Amino acid sequence: MKDIHNKKRDVARELARKYSTMTHDELDILESVLVPMKFAKGEMILKEGDVCRHIYYVDKGLVRQFYFKGGKEVTEHLAVEGNIVMCIESLFKEEPTLLQIEAIEPVVVYAMPKAKLEEVALHNVNIQILYRKILEESLIMSQVHADLVRFETAKNRYLRICKMFPKLTLRAPLVYIASYLQMTPETLSRVRSMTLLED
Repeated sequence: MKDIHNKKRDVARELARKYSTMTHDELDILESVLVPMKFAKGEMILKEGDVCRHIYYVDKGLVRQFYFKGGKEVTEHLAVEGNIVMCIESLFKEEPTLLQIEAIEPVVVYAMPKAKLEEVALHNVNIQILYRKILEESLIMSQVHADLVRFETAKNRYLRICKMFPKLTLRAPLVYIASYLQMTPETLSRVRSMTLLED
């Protein structure tokens, strides 16, 4: 039990360090909101048709967010340790999501239930800031991804993603990275070979 408490404390501190400064009392409150969850490789964290009620902080492992289009899987987002993942539209509209979240490796996430987070944010300015910053980051990431596939060449898309998420490009299967960058696995293999030759 002590280990779980210590781990939750570490995660609360990490979230505070990344998104907002917090007093000792606010860390206690944030810690009380966190719900640890474990998922095996290949297990679904959120399925199509579920309502997303949590913001997930990835403590260990790799997850992907994807949807089906014309019978094919399209990767929307990939997240490793220290990243946040959620289905933002479902979270706020409280409607079933078309997106799915899957554990690509054995995963430990700390879920922050939206209802609980909003409740404590009403009385704690720094938790309010943390909540806002997490949402801002999510929106910025969506915009960055949209701009990446709209404006960048295949090579630049890959180089940008390597720079922004070095862990991701080393660990995520090629097929998911290709889908995320909206290119075929063959194109991605070609781009990777070219960049390796240039190095």
